[in-house]
Formats: sequence, structure tokens, C-alpha cells
Amino acid sequence: MLNTRYARYGMVCSVDHLASAAGVRALDLGGSAADAAIATNAVLSVTAPHMCGMGGDLFALVHPGAPGGTVTALNASGRAGSGADPERLRAEGHERMPHLRDIRSVPVPGCVDGWLGLHARYGRVPFADLIEPAVRLAAEGFPASPLLAPSGQLVGGDFAQMKASGDLVRRPGVARTLEAIAREGRDGFYGGEFGEGLLELGAGEYAPEDLGKPLADWVEPWSVRAFGHDVWSMPPNSQGYLLLLALGVVDGLELPGSPDDTLFAHLLAEASRVAGYDRPALLHEHATNLVTEAEIARRRALVDPAARGALPGLTAAGDTTYLCAVDGDGMGVSLIQSNASGFGSHLWEPRTGINLHNRGIGFSLLPGHAAEYAPGRRPPHTLTPALITRPDGSMRSVVGTMGGDAQPQILLQIITRLLKYGQDPGTAVAAPRWRLGSTTGFDTWNSPESTVVELEAGAPWADGLSSLGHPVSALPYGSSFGHAHLIDVLGSGAQAGAADPRSLVGAALGR
Repeated sequence: MLNTRYARYGMVCSVDHLASAAGVRALDLGGSAADAAIATNAVLSVTAPHMCGMGGDLFALVHPGAPGGTVTALNASGRAGSGADPERLRAEGHERMPHLRDIRSVPVPGCVDGWLGLHARYGRVPFADLIEPAVRLAAEGFPASPLLAPSGQLVGGDFAQMKASGDLVRRPGVARTLEAIAREGRDGFYGGEFGEGLLELGAGEYAPEDLGKPLADWVEPWSVRAFGHDVWSMPPNSQGYLLLLALGVVDGLELPGSPDDTLFAHLLAEASRVAGYDRPALLHEHATNLVTEAEIARRRALVDPAARGALPGLTAAGDTTYLCAVDGDGMGVSLIQSNASGFGSHLWEPRTGINLHNRGIGFSLLPGHAAEYAPGRRPPHTLTPALITRPDGSMRSVVGTMGGDAQPQILLQIITRLLKYGQDPGTAVAAPRWRLGSTTGFDTWNSPESTVVELEAGAPWADGLSSLGHPVSALPYGSSFGHAHLIDVLGSGAQAGAADPRSLVGAALGR
């Protein structure tokens, strides 16, 4: 068994061992899985700005732990400011939202409202106690990870002196902001230094009332039955429906006896293609009825076990961190938080040094599109957390990954390995992966017929996929294929978990 860790009274998995340790500390203080998730994410907002932070968005799924408990979903994704003007962008010659260094691709960040919403409903420990490790690391310094260190000269600011792994990085503005949130709640962020700086940087993109509107909404999660379990994800504006559609398709196909068989990769890749080819046309914050038995059956009929299929015409077309926590009472939290691209927009709120996401790249600039860039709208999101329950409603697993458009594809592979093939978390997470190729990580479905199946080093399927008509390319084993984490609650009540070895410094820690 590769990389699987076991615990009895709670477990946390994240991309950074310092963050996972803060989550376990929260459990030791008597906190819930929600408290542990907040503490973990707060540290990541300090140590992993290339993946996430208070300038980004957040989604979470929560199972309360009791058998038959209701799964809840928290959408803390930001909305475009009152100054959003698609006509101006089109007049400037833009056909798509600007990718970097343009404030118009920066919706008001929802992360902090997400923390506060999660804590208000499920927290047991005072918020200030949860974020104390994050405040200390920001103020006193933390050692740069191998993934962060190469970025110092690129982004400057707090990171200008960082040249190698282990170099200490201090983020005093982030420390002040965390302390302000602990004292004043959301006013310490949206009405404090950060909010004032964002209004100035926006130069009309935002109005004060945009920052005054809470961004965390409890919404109904979506689910699908697959492999004898219910798999849950976020509703739109998340692309979680792609995971659910693909799982529904795969559940009705005849899978091979081993995931090393070419047919495993072929059928899952085809399920992903038929689930996602029309995402740009369908996904917007008010989309409904995307996952039905009839729709799953229609798309399953497009899968040919013997060859790569042609896709029908459209029906109407970065960076992230995932973490999960389970407490001793069985509560599970599946939380994903993101900047979109690495370091997001490459814009920094100047007073606090908090980098801003660029989730606005999900908006459309097609006039009249349901996801057109416009004031108050939420953009389509790639973020796809997942939570799995048994038929009796008890929690089985929390799982998720970074990976932009590829998130549903990566999760499809891991969940199938876990539920269909019975692999332990470490084996399922560490196994080589495929993904459908993308130039930026966010444009896979702009040309769905031309997608290449990119294979991670060590994957056994290259020759077989080529013979079935798939264009195939090879990439090294590593972050290009996501950082996935998984906690599985065993029948005994103990937890088995794995942090992705691709993250280099990730950790699954328990108590």
C-alpha cells in the first residue's frame, strides 16, 4: 500500500505538511472537521500563494457525521463588480476574458466569507484560535516549499528575496489581515485594509456595496449513484456536474478487470469527453437539470468501447489547492480553494500583499450568453470538490484535486479506482493518470474534438490508446496532473488517507 496513512480520531490531508499540522491542532483543541479545514486553509493562504489564498474563492461539501446526515454545500465564489462592462472589453478587441494582469478578471474574492460561513455553521473552536498558526507563520516567517521557491523572482513583493527551498518568507500584511478578521469578522477583510486597497486598485470595477454583500451561500449539492455509492459535488457555477455525468456514464459501462488495462483509460476518457464537450454552452450559475438519468443514458450511448468517438455539435463552451478533513465524530469536509491560475491574476492588493485570483476568466464575452461577464454574476468555475456516501447515508470518503479543467477527469480515475477496484487511498492517489490536454488548463472544451490524451510518466496505456484512435502525448509525473487528496472512513470508524506525492511537501496527518 503506497502512501496510505491511518488514524482513529481524525485526519487532515493537504498539499503542505505545515497546513495539515494546523488542521490536526484544531482537532486537538476539540474542533470539528470544519474547524480543521479552516485552520488548514488559513495556513495555505500564507504558505501557498501560488495555489490559493484570501484573494481567491472557496467551495466546500460537508457531511455532519451521523448516519443518514444531510450533505450540505457551501458556495463562496465571488461576483463581478458593479463596473463590469463586456462591451468595453469587446471594443478593445477581446474575444475572451483577459487572462493575466487585468482587474476585470478579478471577481470580489469569496474565500474569507467561506471561512466565516463554514465556522458559523459547524465551528466549535474560536476563530482566532484556529488561525493562530497561520498568523504566526505569516508574521515570523515560513520556509519556502520546493513548489513556491522558484517563483520568487517572478512575482517579487514578499517573495523577492526567496531564492531556494527553505528560505524564510514573511508576509506581514497577511498576518495583519488574519488578525483583523479574527477581531472584526468580515468587516476586518472586506471593510478593512484589503477592501480599501481593492477598491482603489479596481478604479471603478467595484463599488463599496459589492464588498458589503456576503458571498457565501449554502446551496443544494448534486449527486449521482455510481458503484453502489452516492457521489456528491457542487451545483453550477461549479463544473462538478461533469464529474457526476462521467461517473454515471462509466457506471453503466463494462469496465475491464484491472485499471492497467487500456480499456480503463479509454472508457473513462471517452466518458469525460462526452460529459464535457458542450460545457462552454451549458455551464452558468443558474444552470439546472444537467445530470439526469436520461442525459446520462444519452451521453453513454456516444461511447464506443472499440474506438475514440466523434462528438456531436454543441447543444446551445491553474492553480488551486484541495484539502479534506474528518473528525472523530465522523464529520467530513471536502474543501477546495483557488486562485485559478498560478498566483491568479498576477495582481496584488498593495496594502496587504494579498494576490488576487482571476476566476473571471470563466466568464463569456459572447453577447447574451448566460455566463456573459456582467455586474453581480458568478463565473463558471472549474472547482470540483467531491464527497462519497454509502447507501445508508453514512460518509465514506472526501476527495478532491487541483487541476483546472482536468479536475473531474482526475477525480473520475481516483473514485473509480477506490469504489470499483477497491484500491486503498495511497494506491489510488499515487497511480499514474491521464488528462485531456489544454493550453492554459482552462480551455480544454474550446476545441473538444482536438483534445489530446496526455499521459503521465509510468502510465501503461499509450500504445493501446493510440490503436483506438486517441492522439496521445507524454508528460512527466508531477503537478501537471493535479494534487489530489483522499480520506476514506473505514467500516471500523478509523480513517485511511493519502496526500498526493506530486505535491512534494503534502501530508496526511491524523490523531
